[in-house]
Amino acid sequence: MINPYLPFPIRIEDIIVESEDRSLKTFKFVFLNPEDEEKFSYKAGQFAEISIPGQGEIPIGIASSPVEKGFIAFTVNRAGKVTSHLHNMKVGDVLGVRGPLGNPYPWDTMKGKNLLFIGGGFAFTTLRSSVVYLLHPDNRDKYGTIDVVYGSRSPGMLLYLDELQKWEARDDINMHITVDGTDDPNWKYNVGFVPPIAEEKAPKSAGDTYAIVCGPPIMIKFTLPVLEKLGYDHDHIILSLENRMKCGIGMCGRCGIGEQLVCKDGPVFTLAEVNNTPKEF
Repeated sequence: MINPYLPFPIRIEDIIVESEDRSLKTFKFVFLNPEDEEKFSYKAGQFAEISIPGQGEIPIGIASSPVEKGFIAFTVNRAGKVTSHLHNMKVGDVLGVRGPLGNPYPWDTMKGKNLLFIGGGFAFTTLRSSVVYLLHPDNRDKYGTIDVVYGSRSPGMLLYLDELQKWEARDDINMHITVDGTDDPNWKYNVGFVPPIAEEKAPKSAGDTYAIVCGPPIMIKFTLPVLEKLGYDHDHIILSLENRMKCGIGMCGRCGIGEQLVCKDGPVFTLAEVNNTPKEF
């Protein structure tokens, strides 16, 4: 049995600056021991704990996709002690990763259905993992139409811009990129907040569609009424939540909401499940 407290040693293979203010970086890691990559078998929607000796660890969604072999990737927002230290690390530096943790999106349940992804800001990481998984030739014909609504404050804060543009040019996925506002005369996509863009672009056949929402709490708050207005059942609205997660394995109890632990019972929940948690959440 794998010790859930013991990180796998990994090395930084590449660092990509994602945002114009340099607050968001994508780190590509390779496992020091090839057999550890096999043990780290994950699905889109799960998270892991990045562990830095002497600094601590952070729970973060896995941005790479299971169909991408030879590395794992995480997009990290510089916000505190551990993330700031990671942002200052260099290619070749060694650290650790624990996982994979939590539950993935319900891929088997969603087979044959249309999918609507709604994401905002740097919470697009597990949605990026999902889109790459779905567009793989082995998986694309297992699902219906794919719509993606993704927005940020400005063009310079969008993640994975090169990939977004490549997806936008494809005919087997409908990309709806938006920003809150911009003065860029060359901007050719949507301008507006994510919820109204989602209302405009979402598939109207709600009964055949699963909506997966991942973003800041304020975006989720104003997106849920839009989906209800469009007729999406609560068990077809899937949320990826973070609520003060710490240990990642349900031992510390810090992420508890009622009888649920976000790190162990989630972080993926349907809206129907969230409705049964305390209203304070």
